[in-house]
Amino acid sequence: MHYFVTGATGFIGKRLVRKLLARKGAVVHFLIRRESEDKVEALREWWGATPARAIAVFGDLTRKKLGVSAEDVKKLKGQVDHFYHLAAVYDLGADEESQVAANVEGTRHTVELAKAIDAGHFHHVSSIAAAGLYEGVFREDMFDEAENVDHPYFMTKHESEKIVRKESKVPWTVYRPALVVGDSRTGEMDKIDGPYYFFKLIQRMRQLLPPWMPAVGLEGGRINIVPVDYVVDALDHISHLEKIDSRCFHLVDPVGYRVGDVLDIFSRAAHAPRMNVFVNAALLGFIPKSIKKGLMAIAPVRRVRNAIMKDLGLPEDILQFVNYPTRFDARQAEAALKGSGIACPNLRDYAWRLWDYWERHLDPDLHIDRSLRGTVAGKVVLVTGGSSGIGLAAAHKFAEAGATTLICGRDQDKLDEACAEAQAKGYAFVAYPVDLADMADCDRFVQLVLQDHGGVDFLVNNAGRSIRRAIESSYDRFHDFERTMQLNYFGCLRVTMGLLPAMVGKRKGHVVNISSIGVLTNAPRFSAYVASKAALDAWTRCAASEFQDLGISFTTINMPLVRTPMIAPTKIYNNVPTLAPEEAADLIAEACVAKPVRIATRLGIAGQVLHALVPRVAQIAMNTSFRMFPDSSAAKGDKTARPQLSAEAMALQQMMRGIHF
Repeated sequence: MHYFVTGATGFIGKRLVRKLLARKGAVVHFLIRRESEDKVEALREWWGATPARAIAVFGDLTRKKLGVSAEDVKKLKGQVDHFYHLAAVYDLGADEESQVAANVEGTRHTVELAKAIDAGHFHHVSSIAAAGLYEGVFREDMFDEAENVDHPYFMTKHESEKIVRKESKVPWTVYRPALVVGDSRTGEMDKIDGPYYFFKLIQRMRQLLPPWMPAVGLEGGRINIVPVDYVVDALDHISHLEKIDSRCFHLVDPVGYRVGDVLDIFSRAAHAPRMNVFVNAALLGFIPKSIKKGLMAIAPVRRVRNAIMKDLGLPEDILQFVNYPTRFDARQAEAALKGSGIACPNLRDYAWRLWDYWERHLDPDLHIDRSLRGTVAGKVVLVTGGSSGIGLAAAHKFAEAGATTLICGRDQDKLDEACAEAQAKGYAFVAYPVDLADMADCDRFVQLVLQDHGGVDFLVNNAGRSIRRAIESSYDRFHDFERTMQLNYFGCLRVTMGLLPAMVGKRKGHVVNISSIGVLTNAPRFSAYVASKAALDAWTRCAASEFQDLGISFTTINMPLVRTPMIAPTKIYNNVPTLAPEEAADLIAEACVAKPVRIATRLGIAGQVLHALVPRVAQIAMNTSFRMFPDSSAAKGDKTARPQLSAEAMALQQMMRGIHF
């Protein structure tokens, strides 16, 4: 038996051809563009077929009789028993012109070719979209009753089916598959479509929330989903039956699910929070279209909507289908499949396979270079305070990743040591001596950077000073607050504001500000340090809002305790968990790659939530730790004395072991 297939390289067509070739003595002629000739051998290998059984016919969907040569038409005439038309645009986001060219005119050209070669039977793979947004149950014998086919995808599917019904001179059968997803046995899929659009949202929920936390979902209308293996098996079986002329078969799931049920099924498959509470999406329909249109005309509203849709990977038109109103009767298809063993599997049984395949192969994040090298190679990165501690560890990471790495510090000897260390590892730092607490020196430094490098692509404000001393021990030490603010706040701002104009000129740049977990927990004994970092955090939030549309982004890292010279005078920290400088540098690298608004530890976030919800309880907890752990010897002015810890303090240390402050 001889077959002709259009769309043989597509997701459904490729599998249908393999199914047809499994029939004894079958020969498949498949349409392919001349530009894709190099794909032919790979297709035959996938099908396990020789050139004698899988015959390429060169042509083009947009040309008369599919652009098939007169010689090929002559060879095919009277030879083709079954002609399958699957080639089409299956994309809600495609423009109307391309959909009309492929779906409507392409079908007309296909019907012409089927007549020219005297094909035995014409099988048109349409879609349930041909029904438009019909209110109620759409039967297989219905066509003209279709409603609301204004959307280009619905309109072209309806019009292409009309061409088959009205213009085909060859006996025809129409098949309307539901929304086709991956293989129910392997999960394999070739693109993101239909419910896959919501997978990124489900993934984000899983990343942010524990799986036991209930979530709110949209109830929505009914959505019909079928796996590709069911569609191919059903299409192959029904198309070889007798007495199917001028009939239509719905290849749909007889169950059908509401949008909310589908999202909940995939949330379960992803081990994300279950959607236990549903809001009826029909409520959105009560908002008059004029009001919706007016809101979308407001630039900030439109920008927020577009940013959310882009971030979640949702196409522009997807929301209008949330209240999909149509259900599909499939009694003719079910009768035709009776006794064949072919049935649509339950979505709950194979959803996990679809999710697993998407996360391993189709997740858009997989195709983004998330490496530090991919982010900073060839870029200019400035790390203040880069001659030691966190800054030096971060500088090494940037230089290893191929960045032009600038470091600065007050001590020329330390800068020289850092440069020698980098050179020994096979790369280089560009070092600048500068006192960032001196505003004039900051200005000199900024001008040098602009002169030598034209600005920076990444700025890491790491240089800082910390003081651990109770306020009651600081009554006569007001200069502690002044010098801390001078470096941690004013020095940081002086450099940042000096480099921002060049970033704005290029409309790109990222600023990473090293803050402290103490800002989130309101740590006692750190009033000078925390206040200076809190000021920087507040400025950063304001700046991020102002520069959001200019390509400049900011990340605040509420850094936990790190084993650096800064905390060395406080001997009590020898007994509590701290990060290594290299681990802190990893957080800075993450800030540059992912560019989140904030990076914080769970302990820091827990402290912030505690202060927000039950501030009195938080104050009591912090006051208890304040009284439990005394000032360091250095803070008391006696560098020889060793702090004596109470039994309660030592017990608390043991309880907190492994938790990074």
